[in-house]
Amino acid sequence: MNAPLVIRDVLFASDFSGASELAGQTAADLARHFGARLHVLHVVPPVTDPMDAPAVLRGVAAQLEKGLSIVTAITKGRVAHQIVDYARRNAIDLIVLGTHGRTGVSHALLGSVAEAVTRRAPCRVLTVPATLPEPARAPIAIETAVETTSCAVCASETQDELICEACRAKIRGEALHRKLREERAGR
Repeated sequence: MNAPLVIRDVLFASDFSGASELAGQTAADLARHFGARLHVLHVVPPVTDPMDAPAVLRGVAAQLEKGLSIVTAITKGRVAHQIVDYARRNAIDLIVLGTHGRTGVSHALLGSVAEAVTRRAPCRVLTVPATLPEPARAPIAIETAVETTSCAVCASETQDELICEACRAKIRGEALHRKLREERAGR
């Protein structure tokens, strides 16, 4: 059974990088669209100094705040685990994360927080790349004119046909009738 899409709480997990800026704007736009509360979470990884985190988090929240109810939080630990745990504890409906786009060795060594959160999350997860291409301009609609011609038999209007359907049927019927008469006469 498919439940309707109801978004009451959106979680934006920020690592304060450039990659998370677009994700923050996306999360704020979605929260505004759905009339949802926006949670802004920063997870301080193990063995990292959290001294500046509260001030930076307040700055991030202030940039997104226009017309939103915002909750901020800082936790410490394994990043993906803390994001998923926060989402469970706060009944989050949508998690929005920025992606760094790591591949190859750096992905293998550092892993992907977005990937780990997506696998373990109790709700929908939206990943947003650090940069998006410019939106393509919508193609200009070209009205195609339907050419009309006149039927060669009755002169009524037809679409790209030499003979209209009614005349075609009449001609076929007459030809069939003539053929039947000829066959009967030859017996």
